[in-house]
Amino acid sequence: MTVASVTAEVAKSRLHAGAEIAFLDVREAAAFGDGHPLFAVPCPFSQLEVSATSLVPRLDCPILLIDDGDGLAERAGERLAACGYRDVAIVAGGLPAWKAAGLGVFAGVNVPSKTLGELLEHSHHPRMIDADTLDRWQREARPHLFFDSRPPAEYAKMRIAGARCVPNGELAHRLGVLLPDDATPIVLTCAGRTRGIVGALGLMALNVANPVYALENGTQGWALSGRPLDRGAEPDPLPSLSEKARGAARARAARLIADAGLPRITIAEAETLLADERRSTFLFDLRSAPERAGRPVPGAVPVLTGQLVQATDQYVGVRHARLILMDDAGLRGALAALFLQALGFEVHILALDDEPARPGPLFARVPPRIPPPLEPCSPGDAAQYVERGAHLLDLRSSQAWEKRRLSGARWTMRADLRADLPADLPAALPPGTGHAVLYGDAATVAAAALELSGRGIAAHWLGADLDECAAAGWTIDETPRPMSRAQALDRIWFVHDRHDGNAEASRRYLAWEMGLIDQLDAAERASFGSVPITAPA
Repeated sequence: MTVASVTAEVAKSRLHAGAEIAFLDVREAAAFGDGHPLFAVPCPFSQLEVSATSLVPRLDCPILLIDDGDGLAERAGERLAACGYRDVAIVAGGLPAWKAAGLGVFAGVNVPSKTLGELLEHSHHPRMIDADTLDRWQREARPHLFFDSRPPAEYAKMRIAGARCVPNGELAHRLGVLLPDDATPIVLTCAGRTRGIVGALGLMALNVANPVYALENGTQGWALSGRPLDRGAEPDPLPSLSEKARGAARARAARLIADAGLPRITIAEAETLLADERRSTFLFDLRSAPERAGRPVPGAVPVLTGQLVQATDQYVGVRHARLILMDDAGLRGALAALFLQALGFEVHILALDDEPARPGPLFARVPPRIPPPLEPCSPGDAAQYVERGAHLLDLRSSQAWEKRRLSGARWTMRADLRADLPADLPAALPPGTGHAVLYGDAATVAAAALELSGRGIAAHWLGADLDECAAAGWTIDETPRPMSRAQALDRIWFVHDRHDGNAEASRRYLAWEMGLIDQLDAAERASFGSVPITAPA
């Protein structure tokens, strides 16, 4: 199949035309983190089909692909066409052509969300508190409530002592049981800037009477001030809501929805929107895991409110898509809607408390055609293939391979298996070698098997874990083998060690966040909307 191409200038104009379009960057994470167009969504070739079918649910949604001008986008386009996508084009010349046209390139990840956070900080000026002041409050035992806005896994990695893990959205939802009064100051932190700013703005939108502060530059600012971070803390469970507190959450949601003019929908209306084949519609469940278990909604994507706002491009690959934001009282959905609407999405709020429980799935979409998984072979059968000369390839993350691996396995990525690589490249398999044993998850292995089949190489999936392989007689190599930036292309290297004591990396990261606005051109700046929030007095 021949994939159509457009110039960088045409691609740029299509991104700002206001219609649905998916702009997928098929390079691996390292290259994406080093620089990409503002509204490009990471969809690495190694995970192409699985990522694309999640990011772009509608098969006739227009898709633009960008690479490094190395032909990877053409290959990705062919694979997506095989999945059933019908409107795929590539940016001719890839990122080099984009740069040559004088178009902007942004380092880092989640750039649209972070840019919105910076724009809102400039326009609404939420109260900020610096590390010195917060430290003095703590030492003086001055009354205040200190919440960490991040998910539990990030909180456990590092936190400021005294902070309680209550992610954005959950704090607003549970105010009735977390706030003892309407006077005690509230301090919010994250790892840097965005989630602290967004969390403070969300409470401002609810007209919370308590003074609300975002910790300036979060945990990184705290560490740069010379203060220690606490690592390995276990977050407390989120508090349950009393019926009174639940009613208060519903009342806050109703006020916010009315004040901001946000649309509410019923389950029946949501089903109609999801069935509309002319639009890309996403259904997100913003409730906590126990809440979802108590009233499951099959087909909905579970995500914390704050994470959907902070990392929208990890969940939605279509600009101007339609988003249904579902929770119980409607408050978490309304808060997410404020910010997602400013990112250019059409938002709808579905409050399950307003709806009787209904059996069966809310909506069952026909899935795109992704590569079928291979039948796993046993560790014993895999060992026999290797003994007869089959290549043993490890397709897991580079970080997993660094720690522990099958003895003799070579780490590789899907793009290294391309059919047209010359045989003398170290990363390429020589043609005509017959068999390869692949170690990794089912989807990654299935995708890699497609590449090998183009070279006449039969792939076999070793689906057992390392302990099972060891029990079957495989030797497990547990010698740490750190990989270089040039080798481990599947991870973000952009100031990657900022949370591990590298102060210069933290300073660079914070300067990058605060400098995002200055990188915007006029069309990019106009792509961000406003959020109706009254600044504090």
